[in-house]
Amino acid sequence: MKAVIVNKKGDGVEVVSDCKKPSPGHGEALVKVEYCGVCHTDLHVAHGDFGKVPGRILGHEGIGIVEELGEGVTTLKIGDRVSIAWFFEGCGHCEYCTTGRETLCRSVKNAGYTVDGGMSEYALVTADYAVKVPENLDPAQASSITCAGVTTYKAIKESEVAPGEWIVIYGAGGLGNLAVQYAKKVFNNKVIAVDINNDKLKLAKESGADVVINGKEIEDVAGYIVDLVGGCHGAVVTAVSKVAFNQAVNSVRAGGTVVAVGLPSEYMDLSIVKTVLDGIRIKGSLVGTRKDLEEAFEFGAMGLVVPVVEKVCVDSAPQVFEEMEKGLIQGRKVLDFTKLTN
Repeated sequence: MKAVIVNKKGDGVEVVSDCKKPSPGHGEALVKVEYCGVCHTDLHVAHGDFGKVPGRILGHEGIGIVEELGEGVTTLKIGDRVSIAWFFEGCGHCEYCTTGRETLCRSVKNAGYTVDGGMSEYALVTADYAVKVPENLDPAQASSITCAGVTTYKAIKESEVAPGEWIVIYGAGGLGNLAVQYAKKVFNNKVIAVDINNDKLKLAKESGADVVINGKEIEDVAGYIVDLVGGCHGAVVTAVSKVAFNQAVNSVRAGGTVVAVGLPSEYMDLSIVKTVLDGIRIKGSLVGTRKDLEEAFEFGAMGLVVPVVEKVCVDSAPQVFEEMEKGLIQGRKVLDFTKLTN
């Protein structure tokens, strides 16, 4: 079967056609993949930023149809449309799994990193961890919600910004655009979007942002936000930029919360005095639980959130990764496995 894998050197991607079709074991289901989005985390994995995994099938924004069930599966049936998500499986019994924080499980398996993911014609899922996709949600759009959507939905939850309060989203790309939509249309926040790309800011404005700011055109972004609205009640940073993290801390008002989502391989600067005296909270937010994904899917099915996706052929995956590295992608590029001929 065809798949997108980490190359032999563990520092890039390649498309291969000779991967063995897997068979489901106990508690597993075989999924015929329809679509799989390309996420910035896939780029990190391909480059070996988390440790090299040559030969690994990438992808954690997979959507497909259950074709075969392994022994003991009771939660899925053949024909169900399900997700292949970054949070692939937890241990189920640790303090995190039993207290609603399963993504922090120390024995977690991650699709496209520690186990094979969704960028292939067929993929395995652990049945109890695969989230069903609502029938009235477009599967290509659902692929984007499987990671980018649920990640930003969870991050806004973590910010605890109330309806009518201000939130600033740093980074208006694939994650940021969905963050704008969830913040505005689901949580009823007032939204500021910050980016250095005017095309992405234009899309953010069309998606519901009340204010857009180009970080290259405003010398002091945080100061501008403080002057404009008195500082935001919360900030979500999806940008892969140390500068954005630093600006976020300075753009929230006293008692505000900064939620870190992007993964630049740097350290942020943090004023201890400001953090203490202003009661600033800084929280890391890692994707979302199965329940979060179920909720995120439902808001997509209701039409409140509409991911901006572009379907592309599987063979174009290396080019897509190059475009992502250069910051040229708006919304989400989605690999289309429905166009492959058997």
